[in-house]
Amino acid sequence: MDRFYLARAVLSRLDPETAHGLTLRALRWGLGPASAGPADPVLAIRLWQRDFSNPLGLAAGFDKNALAIGPMLRLGFGFVEIGSITPAPQPGNPKPRVFRLTEDAAVINRLGFPSQGLAAAKARIGRWRSEVAPGKGRPAGLLGVNLGTNRDSADPAAGYAESARALAPLADYLAVNVSSPNTPGLRALQGRDELARIVERVRAAIADAPRAERPPLLVKIAPDLNAAQMAEIADAALDLKLDGLIVGNTTVARPDSLTGRHRGEAGGLSGQPLFTPSTRVLGEIYRLTRGRVPLIGVGGIGGAAEAYAKIRAGASLVQLYTALVYQGPGLIAEINAGLAEMLRRDGFSRMSEAVGADHR
Repeated sequence: MDRFYLARAVLSRLDPETAHGLTLRALRWGLGPASAGPADPVLAIRLWQRDFSNPLGLAAGFDKNALAIGPMLRLGFGFVEIGSITPAPQPGNPKPRVFRLTEDAAVINRLGFPSQGLAAAKARIGRWRSEVAPGKGRPAGLLGVNLGTNRDSADPAAGYAESARALAPLADYLAVNVSSPNTPGLRALQGRDELARIVERVRAAIADAPRAERPPLLVKIAPDLNAAQMAEIADAALDLKLDGLIVGNTTVARPDSLTGRHRGEAGGLSGQPLFTPSTRVLGEIYRLTRGRVPLIGVGGIGGAAEAYAKIRAGASLVQLYTALVYQGPGLIAEINAGLAEMLRRDGFSRMSEAVGADHR
């Protein structure tokens, strides 16, 4: 029996949060698998003056405290996004707060940004950066840093700015998370005026850094948006000249198709049921921004077909998390191989040609 299949079988008997903690520890101890080799060249894409070996990334939420950046990159991801990181440490919501819906290939969480805080994350990212510095013989990989806000913050924009100032020199991009459903009032920050205030504060916080240390600034939005909200966010992204949008976070919707016994739990739903609504929002945001704002597509990716659908809908990069819970790390190589095959099948010689293809 494959040892990783056996490990998943054992972890599936534990409560989800305990299983996740053990997985992170195993990865830190070097017990995870490694990618079989370099990515297929057809998967390479250049974005924000950065070269991604493939478009598949790890979504925020898996490694909230920057514990396993290197091990996750060695699994074959083109990039990894850590966080959400809050300025001050906080415990998050009371447990239990993570629930598997195995029959639906989904998860509900109401974690509420549990975080060891900015100082701990900065120290760990700094150590990882020193390990992959030129001449150390290890591939650096690309790192996104997802920024959250403390639950009791009276000035969320100030918190985002503080974290951005500290972490900008260490990140390949920064993502402002204004869309988690588990922090009261957070999604209200997706409004045009609130978003502009946050973006301006974050940009001011990193303006004094050398240009090479000013990473692209992205905003992560919800999939639970109506037409007017999507139009407002698209206009704001263009007016603010955002470097990108991440579409999207978990959903508060509960499709009638759910059968898992925890389907009634409060929190954000992720996994397979999120694929259709999140891809619909992704495609609409691409259309509204006329393809001028790079998009990262996340939500419900469980195979190469879903990843490719998001790329054709307008995503330059894609991310997953929940599917790893049910399918394990071998899924990463399967998706990359399948994507390369689909690109060539449809006559594309490079990844960028497929981005937004369904709109042409």
